[in-house]
Amino acid sequence: MSQMLVLEIPDEVYKILTDLAQQEGKTPEEMGAQWIATTVERIQNDPLERFIGALPSDIPDWADRHDEYLGEALMKQMQGQNEGGASDA
Repeated sequence: MSQMLVLEIPDEVYKILTDLAQQEGKTPEEMGAQWIATTVERIQNDPLERFIGALPSDIPDWADRHDEYLGEALMKQMQGQNEGGASDA
């Protein structure tokens, strides 16, 4: 079973959506539905979800942006290891 959802999006977002959909051989509607489904699945299967609220933190938006913060930390760690071949540890 499926449902129909009508969205109003900015022109610049629609342009990107149509360009990417064309590259994939899909319609903008198919691409948009795929993006939404993928995002919902990622949120539902978030391995850190069970830890939200379990640890004290001075970062108020950690629950919403943890993937971003972890990605930034990993990028910094990788850059530190690649600079001069030595680790920051």
